[in-house]
Amino acid sequence: MNIDSDSLRSNLARLRGVACRFVLAMAAATATAAQAQEQPALLVLGSAHFGNPGRDSINMDVEDVLSPARQREIEAVVQQLAAFRPTRIAIEVPSTQQEAVDERYASYRNGQYELTRNESDQIGMRLAARLGHERIYAVDWNALAPGELVDYDWHTYGQQNGHEDLIAAITDPVRARRFSPELKEQSIGAWLLQLNDPDALQLSHRTYFDIASVGDGENLIGATWVGTWYARNLKIYGRLVDLAPTANERVLVIYGQGHAYLLRQFAREHGHFELVDVAAVLTD
Repeated sequence: MNIDSDSLRSNLARLRGVACRFVLAMAAATATAAQAQEQPALLVLGSAHFGNPGRDSINMDVEDVLSPARQREIEAVVQQLAAFRPTRIAIEVPSTQQEAVDERYASYRNGQYELTRNESDQIGMRLAARLGHERIYAVDWNALAPGELVDYDWHTYGQQNGHEDLIAAITDPVRARRFSPELKEQSIGAWLLQLNDPDALQLSHRTYFDIASVGDGENLIGATWVGTWYARNLKIYGRLVDLAPTANERVLVIYGQGHAYLLRQFAREHGHFELVDVAAVLTD
């Protein structure tokens, strides 16, 4: 049998090229996996407020989550979140109230506390107890800097100073439904997936640019308020970082949907966490 030496050399060169690309691809995959293992994980679960506290600029009405059907749906969500294997669960409660949270959580684990409608209870405490966590973490900050006397009421200012149309657009519930859909007949799991869809989070975040435009001349009251909003979320994010000093930590934070975009953005830009998408954990 005659073998063309040029053809043989060409085939060997191609094989070496294929092998080289394979080795490089495997090395890259190994490096990516190693990097992920060197980072703690963060899952940001944005939610509407189950208890309808009415404290936000745009509020959603959520039907009674204590009904038997909704309780079964919440149990299903908790079961799926448990598969994420969080080592720390953080909730939207001021850090100054950590002692009270500890007392409620201990009472719940002892069968002496009935969960309220709040998502921190319904999802956070329920999941922490299922996983045997010793504590659930209050990480919120929502106060003024010491001695600060700045007017932050962009809503009233806008209505009294010619920005009525803008205020109406910002607070329009129909517009809000584009990024904060109603629960209605869908399951709580499917609803949470909608609330955490990347497009919904981006639409929600754009509202803050509208708020920032409320003001006149040197009195840029809307931008001042949005600045405090960013500062608040930076403080929250800093506390999440403090909860994950080592790579084996897996942090779940349960917060109002309006916070989710910024918390995820800070995590991406900071690079401390491996950011996990809600859609990778919840199915429906």
